[in-house]
Amino acid sequence: MIRVLLADDEEMIRDALAALLELEPDLEVVARVGDGRLAVDEARAHRPDVAVVDLRMPGLDGLEVTAELARVLPSCAVVVLTGQGRPPHLRQALSAGAKGFLPKGSPGGTLADVIRRVHSGARYVDPALAADALTAPPCPLTRRELEVLRLTEFDTPVGAIARRTGLSAGTVRNHLAAVVTKLAVPTRAEAFRVAHDNGWI
Repeated sequence: MIRVLLADDEEMIRDALAALLELEPDLEVVARVGDGRLAVDEARAHRPDVAVVDLRMPGLDGLEVTAELARVLPSCAVVVLTGQGRPPHLRQALSAGAKGFLPKGSPGGTLADVIRRVHSGARYVDPALAADALTAPPCPLTRRELEVLRLTEFDTPVGAIARRTGLSAGTVRNHLAAVVTKLAVPTRAEAFRVAHDNGWI
């Protein structure tokens, strides 16, 4: 019997996945949780063979859960199941230690097959997403530029970004100017949209 933990912040999705997996004679859902911190806690308590985690969750996100489980429970294979899968997310998930990466729009029986596959030691990446990842342009922004850009999401003033990052207001403006230039867009709001759509932030 393959023991499975489900972590997704949407209860309806958790319940639907559990119902689907429990139809399989060799799979048992041992825990269902709605946030990343609980996912790690429940994994430590139940020691599942496979954890299926959403990319976007409160507490810890799916990448942080993946990395933490790789550290504290390396016998647990992680499958990232997401509605927001983009090539950078795939690369980040695999780097964090995920053994599988699957869009939520996949056919019903696919998740069970992927769970079996990663439990046996193999990996699985959605073929269409893998093809996109091979052709996606790399992020042209530095880590610091991404950090500054991420903080502009809610039209945060430059002074507030400077305080949060420990940079001077002038340095923040320079980073934002560099971002706008590199992405060839007219505004920082448009730069944020481009970076978000490409999965860089």
